[in-house]
Parts: sequence; structure tokens; C-alpha cells
Amino acid sequence: MFATADIFIYLLVLTPILLIIGCPIGTSICVGSVLSMGAILGMNATLVSATRIYSGMNSFALIAIPFFVLAGVIMNTGGIAQKLINLAKVFIGFIPGALAHTNTVANMMFGAISGSGVAAAAAIGSVMLPIEKKEGYEPRLSAAVNIASAPSGMIIPPSNIFIIYSLASGGVSVAALFVAGYLPGILWGLAVIIVTAYYAWKLKYKAQPISGWGTRLQILIEAIPAILLIIIIIGGIISGWFTPTEASCVAVVYSAILSGFYRSFHWKDVPAMLLNTAKTTALIVFLIGVSAILGWVLAYAKIPNMIATALINFADTPSVILLGMMVIMLLVGCVMDPAPAVLIFTPIFLPVAMQLGVHPVHFGVMMVFNLSLGAITPPVGPILFTGCRVAGETIESVFTRLLPFFFALIVALVIVTLVPWFSLYLPESAGLISPVE
Repeated sequence: MFATADIFIYLLVLTPILLIIGCPIGTSICVGSVLSMGAILGMNATLVSATRIYSGMNSFALIAIPFFVLAGVIMNTGGIAQKLINLAKVFIGFIPGALAHTNTVANMMFGAISGSGVAAAAAIGSVMLPIEKKEGYEPRLSAAVNIASAPSGMIIPPSNIFIIYSLASGGVSVAALFVAGYLPGILWGLAVIIVTAYYAWKLKYKAQPISGWGTRLQILIEAIPAILLIIIIIGGIISGWFTPTEASCVAVVYSAILSGFYRSFHWKDVPAMLLNTAKTTALIVFLIGVSAILGWVLAYAKIPNMIATALINFADTPSVILLGMMVIMLLVGCVMDPAPAVLIFTPIFLPVAMQLGVHPVHFGVMMVFNLSLGAITPPVGPILFTGCRVAGETIESVFTRLLPFFFALIVALVIVTLVPWFSLYLPESAGLISPVE
């Protein structure tokens, strides 16, 4: 007979302690979950834990993750960032603070192609920040704009986090989630642009339009092959030409060809690319495996049911309950990466949300949008650390400039949470989900 107190100690006390002393998050979750399972099953816990890890990893949908990661790595070193920056200047160069706005739009486009906010912050930031500094832009503001806009690529497809959510939710359509991410991702970018425009007005930054239709046309032609990747991947999934997993393979082949077309692909870089991909993929898949143990423990101890009951008893209005979930996940996102947070909290919150009439696609977008905010907040914040490192600025100096962006993005999160149209309009229009009554 297991003791609920033991599970509480292992999961809610031991796991945070391991994180605080510097253990990797996967190891911390694994230790707490296995010990909790030991309290339930005794000596059988070892065998059952191994079985749960295997079953958690044994999913065809997960094959897409290493290929999308590899495609992002190829793009990050393949000269695609500069083409997208030039294209962004064409679209938004006429607005005061043009270089900062260009950073935002370029991050949205690069993130949409690579699926990685960290890669976008590194690739776009390394090109844009020196240019902005040379033009007199405040370095810590430039870093803040780069950091705040980079997570939009985690929402605009293709997105590995949506694939993980699909797995954790029991099979919500990846295609529907991909398409659902477009409008919220654009809303994220607009929130950053609005705050940037205020700073540009306050600091009297100038517009820097690209002159000459010939130059604009040349930039557009050079960027078309990169933009075509989005059309091929998403269009192929929606039309049924290939599955998301097959689309990830297409993305790798196309990225390699495109990098060769831009003459920035070198065979000597391939081993490093594969090693980088293997490290990233191993971390994600290990987290998925150990989260399967955690999910089993939570279900066995009926913890999701207790949390659901507490939330429903806390308020009888669906919108208040949803906002309560969002507050919890905002706090979780500050100390946990999006991937494990999705794996842990989807089985807890999704049943409650569906009981309130929330569509699982809408809830997935809400969750990913929410946890993406955690990528730019300390103490974890991988995009925050990457952006500061690229800019050569301290976190303390950048964070003061980042706060207005964070508040604007919270407003955008509330809009996405309370207005399902942003998440469901495009999937419904594409016939990927049934119209919501």
C-alpha cells in the first residue's frame, strides 16, 4: 500500500531540491518519479519504470523531432538568416526603429522555418545586433527585442513543442496544431512590434527603408527559396501529401539543398551538425521517457483528479479557471523548459479544460504560448541566456528593457486564452477540425 505522503515528498520536495543543486531536469524528474513508483510498487518499480520509459519513447510521431531539429541546425549554419533579414527590411524598413522591427520579423520567419526560438535568437541576433549597435541603437534594447521576438518561432509551425503536446494529449492532430499556431504566433510578433515602436518613438530612432524597386525585387527573389520551405511543409501536411513525420524528412533534404544553393553548406560541418542534433534530440526524448513515469505516478495517485476538483471548486466560471491554469503555467515556465512542462501538465490540465468545453487544439496553443514566455524569463530562460550571450550584455541590464515586452505578451496570452478564434479559425477553415459550436 503506497503512502501519498511519500509521493508528495519525492515529487514536490526531492525533485525541486535536485533542480536547485544543479541536477539536469531529466535526472531530477526521473529520480523523483522512480522513487515515487517504488513507494507504490516496491521491488517491481524498476521493471515497470523501464517499461514506462520505453512506451513513452515508442511513438512514430517522435521521429519527426530529430529531423526538424536537424533541419533547424542546417538552416542556422546555412546562410538563410541573412536572406530573411534582408526580406524583413523590405517589409518593415519604413517604420521608425526599422532595424529593431526587422529583428522581430526576421525572428518570426526564421523561427517558422527552423522551429527553434534559441536558434532564431542566435542566428538573427548575431547578424542584427552588431548592425544595430553601429547605427546607434541601445545595445540592451536591441538584445531585449531579439529575446522577446525569438519565441514566436516556437508557436509558428513547424514546432517541436506542438508534436510533444500531441503525444501528451493522446493524439491531437499535429497538422491542426501547426496551422493553429499561425495567428497566435503573429499576435506574439505584433505585441513585440508595438512595444518596440514605443521605444523607437521615445528614443527617436529613424526609419531605414530599402530604396529602389530593383533592389527590393532582387532581395525577394533571393529569399523565395527559404520561404518556399514553409509552403512545402505546411501545404504538404494540410493537403495530405505527407505526414508531419515525413514532412520533417522533407525539411532536412530541402534545407541541405537550399544551403547548397546559397553556397553556405560545407561537408566538413556535417559531423558537428549531426552531433548537435543528437544531443538536442537525446535530451528531448529522455525527458519524454521519464515524464511517462511521472504521468503514471500522477494518475495512480489520482493527483490530476484532485487538482481538477480543486480548480473547479475554486471558481465556477470557465474563463477564471483557464486564467488560473495560465497563472500556474506561467510560474512553472519560469523554472522548467517547455518540453517537460507540456509532458507533465497536459495530462493534468487538459481533462479539466475539455470538461469546460475548451477544444484540445485551442488548449494546446494556449499552453505552448504560455510556456514559451518561460523561455525568456529567469532562472531557466534558455532564449534569455542565449540572447544575452550573443549581445554581450548582462541579464540584469537587459531584463529591465525586457519587462514591457513581457507585460505586452501576457496581454496577448490573455487574448489567445479568452478568444478561441485565434487558435481555431485556420484549422476549421482548412477542414482539419470540425467547427466548434
